[in-house]
Amino acid sequence: MKLKREIILPGDGDLMLTDAIKRLAQPSRRAFLQRSLTLGGLSLLTGCATDDADSIEQALTSISRLNDRAQAWLFDPNRLAPTYPASLITRPFPFNAYYEEDEVREVDGSAWRLELSGLIADRKPWTLEQLRAMPQQSQITRHICVEGWSAIGHWGGVPFAQFLRRVGADLSAKYVGFKCADDYFTSIDMATALHPQTLMALTYDGETLPPRYGYPMKLRMPTKLGYKNPKHVQAIFVTNTYSGGYWEDQGYNWFGGS
Repeated sequence: MKLKREIILPGDGDLMLTDAIKRLAQPSRRAFLQRSLTLGGLSLLTGCATDDADSIEQALTSISRLNDRAQAWLFDPNRLAPTYPASLITRPFPFNAYYEEDEVREVDGSAWRLELSGLIADRKPWTLEQLRAMPQQSQITRHICVEGWSAIGHWGGVPFAQFLRRVGADLSAKYVGFKCADDYFTSIDMATALHPQTLMALTYDGETLPPRYGYPMKLRMPTKLGYKNPKHVQAIFVTNTYSGGYWEDQGYNWFGGS
C-alpha cells in the first residue's frame, strides 16, 4: 500500500477540496469529511487557506488528531468485538503487508528474543518458549483492512494484558509501541493494550503462527484496523511519548479503531 499524491493547481478550490478528501487514508475519516467538509467549513475549523496545499495538509492532520481523540473517548475497553464459528473462517486467510508475500521475513524462533523497554519494571528479554508457557486464549474474529476488505481468522496466544501485568508495565502510561523484524512499527493506546481480546498471537488455526501471518509473534487486536496489528514483533516499549507508526506517519489515522 502506497500513499499517492496528486498535483493540485493553486487557486482551484474544488480540486484542492477533492484532493483533501482523497488523502484520507481511513474510511471513517473519508466518510466524515465527505458528509461534512466544505471549503468554508474547512477554513472555519482550522483557519487554513483553501488555496494552499500545505495549509490543507495541516488542516487534515488537525482533523485526524481530533478524530483520534474522539475515537479514544468513545472506545469501550469492556466491549468485545464479535466472534464467529469455525465454519466462517476465511480460507485461505489473506496475506497483507507493505511488501509482497515473497518478501516475508524469516525469523529464527530459537534465537528470537522479545525486547522490552520504557516504563516496564522487569525488562528481561522473553523467549518464545516462555511466552508459550503462559496461559493461552483463542479467538475467531474479523480482521478489517483499511483498503476495504475483511477476513475471519482463528488466532491463539497470550492475553496482552496478562503479559503487561506480568512484566510490571506502567498501566497508567499512554502508549504501547512495537518494533518488528520487517522494519514495521506502530503504537497503540493503553486501553486497547489492556482490552481482553488483545492477544500476543502465537498460533493460527491451531498451528504455529506461519511466517506470512507474523511468526513468531504478532499482536492481534479485533478492535483495531489491520494496519494497527503488527507482525514479527521483536520489541515492545511502554511510554508517555507519542511515537506514531509506519502508516500513521504517512497520514493514516493513529487510533485506527475498527
